[in-house]
Amino acid sequence: MLRALLRSTRMSWGAKNIHMYLLALTYASATDPLRFLTGLILVTLLWGALYSLNDLTDIDDDRKDRMKRKRPFIENHVDPRGVLFFVGLLLVASLAGAYLLDRLFCLILFLMVLNQFLYTLPPVRLKDTVLAPLASTATNTVLRLASAAVLVGGILVVPAPVYVLMYLAGMGTYLMYKEMRGLTTVVSVTFCILLAISYLSGYISMLQIILVIVPPFIAAVPLYLSNFMERERMVEVADVIYHRVLVAIYIVCILVLLFMR
Repeated sequence: MLRALLRSTRMSWGAKNIHMYLLALTYASATDPLRFLTGLILVTLLWGALYSLNDLTDIDDDRKDRMKRKRPFIENHVDPRGVLFFVGLLLVASLAGAYLLDRLFCLILFLMVLNQFLYTLPPVRLKDTVLAPLASTATNTVLRLASAAVLVGGILVVPAPVYVLMYLAGMGTYLMYKEMRGLTTVVSVTFCILLAISYLSGYISMLQIILVIVPPFIAAVPLYLSNFMERERMVEVADVIYHRVLVAIYIVCILVLLFMR
């Protein structure tokens, strides 16, 4: 059961945290490396707990999905009470650590938990409503970026238009995954227009675009193509590019920015 629990935390999905933390770090003039890396570890631990909870609450639906049949709680029999204890332990540990690190940082992590509870758990369960694209990856991406910004000088270190950009990027990813082609196109065009405006207005530099925007865009191409081609294969390719290849590159970039500039 322990192995199933650890697998359910989807540590490779920490790429989403690393991505947003790198973006925030590109806006920092000076950062305490230990404080920054501690925050990154805590937010990744917290999301491990939330992913485990998601796997438990969605176990019946995931059994019917060919792409999710290998989720750890489906392949292995688990005691729901044991899973909840594991999730609670990780949440308490990560929130307690966040509180000791920075109270505003802790508040943002708490909002991540609240948003995910509303998204995943009944009776609200936004996942099953028309509000799902607004409350899932989109909101969580902004909260990840805000938590990182707090650690590099304050939430407003990252310009407001960049938060909107990341919200749209998160929403677009969700819509592609859910095969909502029309809405995906609308959000993608809006993102490109705002990105151009943000660049011309000085809110984001060309180097930041090349480093933080372009690679995930490339990774999203197979995800978009999954709406037209062999879905499982294309989603797998997108997953490898983003959660394995890019995460390694981004970790190196974070370490360089923290210790060598």
